[in-house]
Amino acid sequence: MKIFDCVVVGGGMVGAASALTLAQLGLRVALVEQSEPEPYSPEQNSDLRVSAISLASQQLLEQVDAWSQVTQWRACPYKRLGVWEQAYAYTEFNADDIDQKQLGHIVENRILQLALWQQVNTHTNIDLFCPYNLVNLSQESSRVHLTLKNITSSTETDIATRLVIAADGANSQVRKMVDIGITAWDYQQSAMLINVKTEKPQQDITWQKFLPTGPIAFLPLTRSPLAKVTFSEENLSKGNTAEQGGYASLVWYHQRDEIKRLSALSNQQLQQKIIAVFPKRLGKIEVLAKGAFPLTRRHANSYQSQRVLLLGDAAHTINPMAGQGVNLGFKDVKALQTVIASAIGHGECWHDVDVLGRYETMRRKDNLLMMSTMDTLYHSFSHPSPMVKTLRNVSLFAINKVPFINTTVKNKALAYACGI
Repeated sequence: MKIFDCVVVGGGMVGAASALTLAQLGLRVALVEQSEPEPYSPEQNSDLRVSAISLASQQLLEQVDAWSQVTQWRACPYKRLGVWEQAYAYTEFNADDIDQKQLGHIVENRILQLALWQQVNTHTNIDLFCPYNLVNLSQESSRVHLTLKNITSSTETDIATRLVIAADGANSQVRKMVDIGITAWDYQQSAMLINVKTEKPQQDITWQKFLPTGPIAFLPLTRSPLAKVTFSEENLSKGNTAEQGGYASLVWYHQRDEIKRLSALSNQQLQQKIIAVFPKRLGKIEVLAKGAFPLTRRHANSYQSQRVLLLGDAAHTINPMAGQGVNLGFKDVKALQTVIASAIGHGECWHDVDVLGRYETMRRKDNLLMMSTMDTLYHSFSHPSPMVKTLRNVSLFAINKVPFINTTVKNKALAYACGI
């Protein structure tokens, strides 16, 4: 039986990053994942699932030597963030206000995972178990025993570890195995993701407009230099050219029945709906791909069960309105590395359950604050009262126009969102 210092269940972005950061401390790590991410090719269309990677998350990815590969493939920097409901209350956040070159990058989730896996596959302290499922988990006083099943051959493998990290997503199997409950509710809405070609070239802004039915958002995307931007004959006839165009991800929040109806439309029909609803600043577009997912909020009642810790979506899922989901997960990763590194540096038993408990102390309050903030924004902008509507627009106007608020509240909120 192989014995590890740590077993990470889930090889997504957060799981792979946690495996790498703990391996950097000299720990022997096993990473368990059901399937490998699809390989990268410059000619591939952009994936629907993307994340707004903050400056703090970028620093973590640089630490594990994954960021340079991400930028070699494709990552779109953005310098500005626009938010509004009524035109007079348009508020824009700019990286210049916090002395940064950009606020972050829009990156496909698979690209992030691939870059992390590239490092995992070469790290001598990490054993990769893929394609494997977790079959059983049992805790003892000093170890956790796990049974893994090879998906291809159906053979089983027993391993043991001092620490298990559950990074296996919102429906975490590990969380269920150790009987950690969750507090959750359903927003009764879905988000539709739509990849488009745009009339305008790659932009340095991401924006979000609030409608009574929910927000709509624009996230700029970039493609590999080898991938040409081409439009359909219909769009070319309207004056769009390959040299002019760029790419973007649109997000459309609405009631679930409406998103289901929109998802059933052809790309051409959906294109017409987008043009009718989205602001004119979007310009001409051509729909490439679409998908949808329901909006739910989950927060684990505890991040720890003895020698099992929850990270990322296994511990918390958040309204994606501000794109903070994966950034919170990467903050979890950094916090756990900090806790264990500090314990090792002070001669403590790093895998003692009390030491591991410091991780939740570091992360729970911050995660709850971000979740509550997103919920407040979501509910305030969906409130139908004319008085509430006026108040929120006046507040946005003040944030952008009143000097004291502009230079203190606005910039501090921006710095916090960027992780700096």
